[in-house]
Amino acid sequence: MSHRQVMEALSGLLLVLFVAMISATVVSNALPQIIQALKGTQSQYTWVVTASLLTATAATPIWGKLADLFSKKVLVQVAIVIFVIGSMICGIAQNTPQLIAARAFQGLGMGGLQALVQVVIAAMIPPRERGRYNGYLGGVMALATVGGPLLGGVIVDTSWLGWRWCFYVCVPFAVVAFFLLQKTLHLHTVRRAEAQIDYLGATLIAAGVSVILIWVTFVHNSFAWLSWQTAAMVGGGVVLLALAILVEARVKEPIVPLRIVVQRTPALAILASVAVGMAMFGGSVFLGQYFQIGRGYSPTKAGLMTIPLMAGVLISSTIAGQLITRSGKIKPYIVTGTVVLMGGFAALASIDHATKLVYVGAAMALVGIGVGMTMQNLVLAVQNTVALRDIGSASGTVTFFRSLGGTIGVSVLGAVLADRITADIPRRMAEAGIPVPAGGSSGGIGTLDLKDMPAPIAAIVRAAYGDATAHIFLISAIIAIVGFLAALVLPRITLRTSVDLAAPKDEAAEDEPGPVAEPQPTAGDHRADDEPYQGAHAADRIQAEPVSAAPVSGAVVIGRVEGPDRRPVAGALLTVTDYPGHQVAREVSAADGGFRLNLPSGGSYLLICAAEQHQPMATMLSVGLGETYRDIALAGACVVEGRVSGVGGEPVHGATVTLTDARGEVVGAAVSGPDGGYVLADLYPGEYTLTATAENTLPVAQAVVVDGAGSHRFDVVVRSNATVAGTVRSARSGQPVADASVMLLDAFGNVAGTAVTAEDGRYEFVGLVPGAYTLTASGYAPVAARVDLAGEHTDRDIVLGEPGPATPVTVSPSDQVES
Repeated sequence: MSHRQVMEALSGLLLVLFVAMISATVVSNALPQIIQALKGTQSQYTWVVTASLLTATAATPIWGKLADLFSKKVLVQVAIVIFVIGSMICGIAQNTPQLIAARAFQGLGMGGLQALVQVVIAAMIPPRERGRYNGYLGGVMALATVGGPLLGGVIVDTSWLGWRWCFYVCVPFAVVAFFLLQKTLHLHTVRRAEAQIDYLGATLIAAGVSVILIWVTFVHNSFAWLSWQTAAMVGGGVVLLALAILVEARVKEPIVPLRIVVQRTPALAILASVAVGMAMFGGSVFLGQYFQIGRGYSPTKAGLMTIPLMAGVLISSTIAGQLITRSGKIKPYIVTGTVVLMGGFAALASIDHATKLVYVGAAMALVGIGVGMTMQNLVLAVQNTVALRDIGSASGTVTFFRSLGGTIGVSVLGAVLADRITADIPRRMAEAGIPVPAGGSSGGIGTLDLKDMPAPIAAIVRAAYGDATAHIFLISAIIAIVGFLAALVLPRITLRTSVDLAAPKDEAAEDEPGPVAEPQPTAGDHRADDEPYQGAHAADRIQAEPVSAAPVSGAVVIGRVEGPDRRPVAGALLTVTDYPGHQVAREVSAADGGFRLNLPSGGSYLLICAAEQHQPMATMLSVGLGETYRDIALAGACVVEGRVSGVGGEPVHGATVTLTDARGEVVGAAVSGPDGGYVLADLYPGEYTLTATAENTLPVAQAVVVDGAGSHRFDVVVRSNATVAGTVRSARSGQPVADASVMLLDAFGNVAGTAVTAEDGRYEFVGLVPGAYTLTASGYAPVAARVDLAGEHTDRDIVLGEPGPATPVTVSPSDQVES
């Protein structure tokens, strides 16, 4: 896809991501007010967030697997519909349990939106180019995370709106995103008749995680750590997760592909994603509560306080994305991000209800920078290691574990915060001489409704919340160390420049006899862009000589054939011979340029690649047993050459000659030699614009057509810029006049130049377009003279002292006129 097509599709995808992110952030800052209005408790506060995260986590791998099997565009739109319905139900909830249930349903759509955006982008853009687009993702996420709390604060602070509009406000954005995607997103869909969804595995995973999170929420408060309830919940959760692993290892289409998870890069990226998930969700949820309850700020001001966190995400994700695209290296930025993340959490671990806001803001900025450098790049690292057919499952798996980390983080940190506050508030009340209600949490102490509390008790509750927040960030800092260690042992990753590792195979061909069907383009291909770069008979050749799908026990070479500008070359013929010259393999590249060569054994071979409109290439290939990845870049077979000369036929040395294609992209550039000659090679047939420019000449552009392989000659004639110069003299004495002001006007009265004469009265105007001009000079009585420029250099003196009518002058390249 061209850059314009990618940006058009991204407009809808980024809006979808914005909707999913703002639905969480707009609630996080308003949640204290919502819980107060619904008379909820601290445990219910946590579960309003956890419920949506839990269902989003459980649904994420399902959405990812569906994206590998069905239309990604339709799935995104279905997720939007589910999200809109869930948001409307949240807005009409009458109590906290109803709100928690509605948030769980809304989470199904949120999980789909967050996972599918990553999948669709991976299907459109190669990993090497995806870094700079991740900057857009980081910017949208930062905007949603900054604007969400502010918007939520304004809504709950506005009496005529009310907290319910925190859920309704996302609906119009989602509706606009639905129709925008319908217009801008166009992806090719490969349907597989044998597709199966592992609903049992997804159910077991969700059930196992839910049971453990419920145990985390109620342990120590409702029952002891060592009790039959603990044994039942923890044991039941472990058994359910063990059963899920057994199911995932046996089913044909697992929700969490173990073959991907057990690989080194995905496994380490998943481990680091857990820490990042805790940072992203825990920071936004509990920082808002810290500023409102612990520091006493209004929801709007609390949203403003979180700006450093989101500014860090925006700046770091944008800069890191650009640097990754340029270098193709990703590990240094992930490692640096985890180090900064640890530092930010360590700084937040020392705050209390009286910490200076400058210090808190600096610590939040560090956390934001760490999140921005790691979150999207961990997904990118995994996507770089898998084939396009597994992009959905891989992206969904990483997003699943990141959401799981956030879910566990919010639950665990919320449980620690609730436990800390439950023990701290009665102690502080006793120290202040205030009677402690029976049970320690009656009388409104266990709720977040500070408005109904007496002022002394409300002050104690605020101080307890402000001081207890540091403990949860200390836990986050410890977990961030795990993320740092995982990032540190990541292998060195160089991002590939192709959307897919190799041409995907039609798996149905392995089970059915008969010829293999014509390879289909992947989701990232765009036929309109790729068509000029495929051979004229590429489709016929693909049908006649399809890529073999039969498994081979020897060596396998997988790769992609590309043109000079990294576009796929379809129908390229690849031949492999051994040292004696015997042919051992022969294949034709698929529609996306992918190929797969099955060799009898490891060793050294000669690989020959030829394609229409391209120069053939031969290279030595050393392979071992198993799979070897090797991309092939072919040069174009067309050459444009010619000569740059002046009007009189003299050669122009040092002229810059540029060739641009129909899309305005530069495909070749050269500098003319002493004889004026230039050569532009490695070109495709097509229509181009040839431009030449040199010093003191006017730029020249002409349309050229390259209609076949071989050399095409196009000579260029450039015209020199016009120059007018002369001396300003006194009419009486004839002496040169210094410091006189000279102005040059064109035929339309526009000022083409101004000058002040030197000691010898000289002036000069260079770089002019030939035409009619008027010279005026001041310092004496104004004198006007008409000057016609038609060539290279014209001298025109001016006499001051005796006013007279303007004298028209016609200047040619070989004439010099004085007066």
